[in-house]
Amino acid sequence: MTMIEALVQLSDDELLRYARQVLLDGWDMDAQLRLKSARVVIIGAGGLGCPASETLVRAGVGHIHLIDDDEIEASNLQRQTLFLPDDIGKPKALTAAQMLTRINPLISAHGTVARLSEDNAYQLLDMATGKPDLLLDCTDNFATRDVINRISVRYQIPLLSASAIAMQGQLALFEPHLNTGCYHCVFGSVVLDEAADERTCANSGVLASTTAVMGNLQANAALQYLGLTKNPLTNKLLIWDGSQMQQRLMGYRQDPQCPVCTSH
Repeated sequence: MTMIEALVQLSDDELLRYARQVLLDGWDMDAQLRLKSARVVIIGAGGLGCPASETLVRAGVGHIHLIDDDEIEASNLQRQTLFLPDDIGKPKALTAAQMLTRINPLISAHGTVARLSEDNAYQLLDMATGKPDLLLDCTDNFATRDVINRISVRYQIPLLSASAIAMQGQLALFEPHLNTGCYHCVFGSVVLDEAADERTCANSGVLASTTAVMGNLQANAALQYLGLTKNPLTNKLLIWDGSQMQQRLMGYRQDPQCPVCTSH
């Protein structure tokens, strides 16, 4: 435990709420305290951001910041689980944050209506008060993910990146401070392919269960990383195929010619 974690205690309400989690083999009070102290920034409050943030909040992650510049549409309700029909037209980030605090009033959740960029990252990530413990990329296109990856490498913030489309998904947890590779090392050629970048949920479709599965796999990795200081995906890309009910891991290495992470 860090000094900050040592100063944090669980209240009686928290002990009751998280009792089943603390009973897990390999999970203890220190792990739960790490979650309570953790600060997570989630970019994208849509199909992935909703289930991922909800699970993190229910598990006791203490500080959640959602960043999204979009508004809720009727077509979002099929898979974006924090929203109701009455929310159509409202900002996703603010509405999701409000719902998260209703789900668990023992945590802190807030939203920012903005599009994250390299120019505004320092301000939006509140770097003046310290680095977030983890970035969750819950966006839906390669160009935006590439920007988030550059921010992760620039500020040396771990990045947990998920994607979901049709009945397939991918997940990876990059740790730039370990120089083990970044998003661009794995997907560099795809990021530069404009045709591939045009394939999103809006124009290609996505099954409701795909985002639910991938968002919760993302939350599962985040909880292990934050609570147990363990990366269950070290140098691994998880590939999930819902149509075949199959999941596999593919290894990757840092690209020695990567223009993003080898220069830091």
